[in-house]
Amino acid sequence: MTTSDSIAQGAALDHWIEAHFDEEIAFLREIVRVPSDTPPGDNLPAADRAAMLLEDIGFVVERHAPPQAAVADAGMRSVVNLVVRQRLGAGGPVIALNVHGDVVPPGEGWTQGPYGGAVVDGRMYGRGVAVSKSDFATYTFALRALMASGLPLSGAIELHLTYDEEFGGLLGPAWLLSEEISKPDLALGPGFSYAVVTAHNGCLQLAVSIRGRSAHAGMPETGVDAIRAAHVVMAAIYADAEQLQKQRSQVEGIGSPTLNIGLIEGGINTNVVPDRVTFKLDRRMIPEEDPVAVEAALRKVIAGALPKQQGLSVDVKQLLLARALKPLPGHERLVEALQAAASDVMGSPITATATPLYTDARLYGEAGIPIVLYGAGPRSILEANAKRADENLVLEDLRIATRVVARALATLLAPR
Repeated sequence: MTTSDSIAQGAALDHWIEAHFDEEIAFLREIVRVPSDTPPGDNLPAADRAAMLLEDIGFVVERHAPPQAAVADAGMRSVVNLVVRQRLGAGGPVIALNVHGDVVPPGEGWTQGPYGGAVVDGRMYGRGVAVSKSDFATYTFALRALMASGLPLSGAIELHLTYDEEFGGLLGPAWLLSEEISKPDLALGPGFSYAVVTAHNGCLQLAVSIRGRSAHAGMPETGVDAIRAAHVVMAAIYADAEQLQKQRSQVEGIGSPTLNIGLIEGGINTNVVPDRVTFKLDRRMIPEEDPVAVEAALRKVIAGALPKQQGLSVDVKQLLLARALKPLPGHERLVEALQAAASDVMGSPITATATPLYTDARLYGEAGIPIVLYGAGPRSILEANAKRADENLVLEDLRIATRVVARALATLLAPR
C-alpha cells in the first residue's frame, strides 16, 4: 500500500466517523443510562439494552449466558455476554474487541446524575462513561466505519461485550474462551486515547474472618474479642505493606506491589464484646511476582499474627486471583498499528506502557491470545474521575479513539 493510498483510506474512515459522531454520542448515552452496578450485579437489563441498540443499527447479536448457579456462586444476580461477529473479507485474522459494561456503584458527591449521560462543556458524565462504557461506542463505530468504507479487507472483527469484570471476568471473557464460543487470533481491550497498554498488575483479594466469643461489655474478660485480635492482624498486614515498597517492577509504568484493607464488618452491638469480624484485602502483584507464592506468604503473615488465645480462630478465603498481563508474541502487530494510526490522527506518537490496574485483558493473555489495551479516555484515570463522583469523558477523546481504532483495524486486516 502506498502512502497516498493510506492517507486516502484514513480520510475515508475519518469522514464516516465525523458524519456519524452525533449518533455515536447518542449511542453511548443510552449505554450509560442503564445502571449496571456490580455489586449487586444484576446486569441483564444493561445487556438487553446494549443488544437492542446494536440490533437497531443492523448487527446480529448473540446472547451467551453462563450457568445461573455459577453466577450466584460469584455473588451476582444475572450475567449475559454479547457477541457480534462481522466478517470483512476472506481469510485473515479474527480480532476480538472486548469491553465490559458492569461498573462499581456510583457513591455520593455527584453534581451530574450518574445515569443521565449529561453533556456539559464537551464532557459526558455518568458512571462507567470512562471505564469502560465509552468503548462500547468506540469499538462499535470503528467497526461500522470499516464496514462502510469499502476497503479491501481480509479477516473478521468480533465484539465481546461482557458484564462481570468488577468480579473478575471469569463469567465473561474467561467463560467465552473456555467454552470455545470465540477463538480470536488477536484482541483489543478498553483503554485510554494517549497510550497503548501492553501489561498490567495482577490482583489477589482475600476475605479474612476472625472469630472469638461474645460477652457482656461489663465483663469483657469472659469473652474473646475478635476485633482486638483483628487489630493485631491488620497491624501485621500494614507492616508487610510497607515492606512491599522496597520491591520495584522492571516493567515501564508499574511501580511497587501494594496491599490495602478495603472493607471491615463485625461486632454485634456497642455493649457486646464482638465475637466475629471480617475484613477484605486487596494485594496488587507486579508482573515479576508468583501469585501462588504471594498468597502463601500473606496467609503466613495472617496466621502468624493471630494472638495465641484460646477461643480465637481465623479463616482466610480467596475472593479473586487475577494474574498479571504479560505481553505475548504477536502483540507487537497491535502496538505498531495503533501507534501508527494515533500518530496520523493526533500528529504525535503515543507510548506503549503498563498500568498498575488489572483488567479482563489478562484472560485473553492466559488463553494465549495477544492483547493490548486502547480506547477512549484521558491521559490518566484520575482525570476521568473513574470510579469516583462525576466520572466523565471528554467527547473529543472518544472521536480520537474511534478514528485511531478504525485505522488500526484497517491496517491489521489489510490483505497480505
